[in-house]
Amino acid sequence: MHTSEFLKNRPACLQDMYCITLLSVLIVLTLFSCTNLKAQGNLMVFPRRLVFEGSKKSQTLNLANTGMDTARYNISIVQYRMKEDGAFEEIAQPDSGENFADKYIRFFPRSVILAPNDAQAVKIQLTKINQMSPGEYRSHIYFRAVPTEKPLGEKEILKDSTSISIKLVPVFGITVPVIIRVGESTARVRISEVSLEMVNDTMPVLKMAFNRTGNMSVYGDIAIDYISPQGKVLRVSFIQGMAVYTPNPVRRLKVDIDKTLGIDYSRGKLHVVYTSQSDTKPEKLAEAELLLH
Repeated sequence: MHTSEFLKNRPACLQDMYCITLLSVLIVLTLFSCTNLKAQGNLMVFPRRLVFEGSKKSQTLNLANTGMDTARYNISIVQYRMKEDGAFEEIAQPDSGENFADKYIRFFPRSVILAPNDAQAVKIQLTKINQMSPGEYRSHIYFRAVPTEKPLGEKEILKDSTSISIKLVPVFGITVPVIIRVGESTARVRISEVSLEMVNDTMPVLKMAFNRTGNMSVYGDIAIDYISPQGKVLRVSFIQGMAVYTPNPVRRLKVDIDKTLGIDYSRGKLHVVYTSQSDTKPEKLAEAELLLH
């Protein structure tokens, strides 16, 4: 049902309430567009990850269509393995030490139709939590765009019946991890194997490994500062939202370093800090330094 049809048969007070809610969702998505939002094609999703811990039993994913056309998205659950380089590959069975969350979550609706500039919320709830053992559980909510089909009876016009044509229709999709944490976390992380290399003799790239131990994943922001021999500090890179998921013991990362500040990377040092995301008091998860020479 489109927004106009939904509002047509509702009292004026409910129409106003719906419009206010829709406007609020769009404003929130705009405000967080650079920090806690995922976008693919014309679909915007906020937040970009859901974490259930403590007494939290339900959360909401907010969707918005930023395109010019009405779009439909089917919603399902997929399972992913994170590789050492941070890439994901779909799997059917959990690896040793990995727990899927799909048996303990339910969500609705299962599909959405969004008009241009329309927004909708998808509710995620926990279920059967009394059956869960201590540890971390993860699955991914998958929003898959459904290609627009021609109305029944409408035929496609062929310009040349003697030629063979292939029509490729791109299908966009976006996933959001859903993580359930039960019990106390013993997760720890340290940074190792830090080195700087010059790609094509012009682009400085910092390489490092994040070593995770414990029963849960780690997630946070990476700040990299250059400290000159005189003690001057310059921020040369910042990465938001880097995760090392269970059961992975290590994630290897390559980060481009700012080359526009006129820094001589043969002197001084680089300081790396990995910090948890928090609105109140971020926690330093790990740090490392690299002496340049």
